[in-house]
Amino acid sequence: MSGFKEFLVKTNALALAIAFIIGLALSAVVTSLVNDIIMPPIGLALGGIDFSKLRIILQDNADPTKVVAINYGAFINAIIAFIVIAFVAWWLSRLFIKEEEAAPVKTCPFCKTDNAEDASKCKACASAI
Repeated sequence: MSGFKEFLVKTNALALAIAFIIGLALSAVVTSLVNDIIMPPIGLALGGIDFSKLRIILQDNADPTKVVAINYGAFINAIIAFIVIAFVAWWLSRLFIKEEEAAPVKTCPFCKTDNAEDASKCKACASAI
């Protein structure tokens, strides 16, 4: 059992599992945000369109549950939900993950190769820099 505990701690598997669960919950919240908050005013502004009901009927049937249709309105809602989730993920990554500053470099005047700032010879052409 200690090997499994060590695996969870060293590989960040537990953190990944928690992040996955939070991601699923965030997805449900964003889907509700798109379907219940964002899309109704957009549909109203476009003449009272309910995007979730937009579809192309391929085969009609007397029983509404057996109609064959392409539900492109639900697809539009899913695309908007994806865009919102992607934006939130990007924003959170920018907020919590700081970019490392690039190490200072010295460019060789002969071959234009970047070298370490304290280099005295170019790593590509061996010229003195």
